[in-house]
Amino acid sequence: MADTQALYRLYGVPSWGSVLVEAALVQARLPYTFENVAGFDEPGPARDRLVAVNPLAQVPVLILPDGTVMTESAAILLHLAETYPEAGLAPSVGDPLRPAFLRRLIWLVTAVYGTFTYADYPERWAPSVPDELRSRVLGRRMDLWRQWEDEIAPAPWALGERFSALDIWIAAMTRWRPGRDWLAENCPKLLSIARRVDADPDLRELWTSNFGAI
Repeated sequence: MADTQALYRLYGVPSWGSVLVEAALVQARLPYTFENVAGFDEPGPARDRLVAVNPLAQVPVLILPDGTVMTESAAILLHLAETYPEAGLAPSVGDPLRPAFLRRLIWLVTAVYGTFTYADYPERWAPSVPDELRSRVLGRRMDLWRQWEDEIAPAPWALGERFSALDIWIAAMTRWRPGRDWLAENCPKLLSIARRVDADPDLRELWTSNFGAI
């Protein structure tokens, strides 16, 4: 069981990618503090606090109870899932669903999440045509969601009858562009999963604090 005396410290920004890790902490019922570093993408105190724990100046950063610094959302999630298996964040080693979970988790991080790096700040990567880059990357993200929609079974959760952190990540990531109105028309199975997670009483306060009324 989780050690209720072990305190985690999460560096992040409300409604940003750090919510993926924060939701896992909530699901696992782990005590944590949240270090809000909003504005870290510009020089200032918030950036200084973040760079002190992650020279790449990226969120999330999770400080473990023993002081170990962890970055990268998928790595953090896998660590929490393996440390607290009773939380049900991931199928355990040897579970037939483990390969599907790992494949989709890494796909979300590398294929889908990566598109936000370019679409959110297109002027950094294509200063002469930022609008074109944003449009193309957003189109790619839509294609990726459609791909998963076509593959996913019409079941309660991403892994079928088994709940996992994939469902939590769907609930969070579908709140970002292109948004849930688009999902309703194009990816109803994924949106159904997201809404089912929204209704989880353990996570409702987190969604509200990050995204407003749900």
